[in-house]
Amino acid sequence: MGASAATGIQMVAARPCIPACQRMLGSRSVVSAFGRALSTRTGFASCVQTASAGPLVAAKYRRFAVRAMSQGAAPGLPIDLRGKRAFIAGVADDNGYGWAIAKALAAAGAEILVGTWVPALNIFETSLRRGKFDESRKLPDGSLMEITKVYPLDAVYDTLEDVPEHVKTNKRYAGSSKWTVKEVAETVKDDFGSIDILVHSLANGPEVTKPLLETSRSGYLAAVSASSYSYISLLQHFLPIMNPGGASISLTYIASERTIPGYGGGMSSAKAALESDTRVLAYEAGRKGKIRVNTISAGPLGSRAAKAIGFIEKMIEYSYVNAPLQKELLADEVGNAAAFLVSPLASAITGSTVYVDNGLNTMALAVDSPTLST
Repeated sequence: MGASAATGIQMVAARPCIPACQRMLGSRSVVSAFGRALSTRTGFASCVQTASAGPLVAAKYRRFAVRAMSQGAAPGLPIDLRGKRAFIAGVADDNGYGWAIAKALAAAGAEILVGTWVPALNIFETSLRRGKFDESRKLPDGSLMEITKVYPLDAVYDTLEDVPEHVKTNKRYAGSSKWTVKEVAETVKDDFGSIDILVHSLANGPEVTKPLLETSRSGYLAAVSASSYSYISLLQHFLPIMNPGGASISLTYIASERTIPGYGGGMSSAKAALESDTRVLAYEAGRKGKIRVNTISAGPLGSRAAKAIGFIEKMIEYSYVNAPLQKELLADEVGNAAAFLVSPLASAITGSTVYVDNGLNTMALAVDSPTLST
C-alpha cells in the first residue's frame, strides 16, 4: 500500500482563534538604532518588538517575534531561505502539515517542489490548476505560494524493480512514470541539479485502527515501511544532490513514547523507529554531507488522513483541555517551526525531536480526569 500524505494524527479543530502571525503582521514594528547597526554589520537584523494585538494591551506585554519573510529585507531576525530549494514529500491537499510547511518555506523565500502520492496526483494537480487552493496558498505578503513542480511519488518503493506487478498495472498508477524514490531523486537532479531542504511528511498504516495485539505482520511491516523506512530511503537517494549545509526534517507523534490507545497497527512503533533513525541519520548525514536531520513531534491536527484513526476530534479536545497552552494548535505553527529548523538560525541543531504540541508532551496527569473532581 502506497505511502500517503498522512503524518500520524492531523486535524484542524473548529475552535476559533486569532493566529499569532495575523496579529504580528497586522502591526507595525519599531527597530532600534542598535538593531539597524547590528543588521548592517552582520547581515542579521535584531529582534523586532511588535506592536500589541489590540489597543488594550500594554506595551510591557508585547513580545519579541521571529517572522518568515517572502520578499525584500525585513526588520527583526528573519528566517531567510531565499536561494534555497526544498523538496517536500507527502503533499496531497491543502489541509495537512506538509502543505503548512511548504507555505512557511515559501514565505521565507524558498523554491518549492513537492512529491505527491501517485493515486492522489491527478486530483491534487487539478485542484491547483483550477484555483481551489488559491485561498490557502496566500502568503503573509499577499502573494500566492508557487509550487515549481509536482512529482508523482510512492515512497514505499525504492526502485522500479521493487514494484509488484499488481501495482504497476493498477489503474490508479496509469499515466504516471518515474515515481519510485530513486527515480524521483534522479528526475529532480536532472531538472534542478540540487536541493537544500528535504521534508518527509509521509505516513500510512493500513491497520491503524487495530490494537497492536491484533495487528498482522504484513500490516505492521507496511506501517514501518511507509512511515519510517521511507525517510531513510529519501535521504539515501536525495543526500547526493543536497548542498552542504542543508537540512532535512520529518514529522512524528508522541505515540512513539507514550501509549495512545487506538493508534494501532504498528504506527506507534513506526514513529518510535522514525525518531531513533533521526538521531542516527543526523550523525551519518552530518558526517557524509554536512546535512542536519531533525523531526517535529506535532500535536493532533486535522487532515483527511487523520480521520482514519476514528477518534481524532476527541484527541484534539483532549489536547486543548490538558495542554499547558490551552489553545488551538495551528498547522502554521508547525510550518513555522519547520522553517526555523531548516534555516541558518538552527545551524547547530541536529538529531533532535522538537515538540510542537502546546506542551502536551510534558503532562503526566490529565487535568480533566474525573478522579480529580471527586
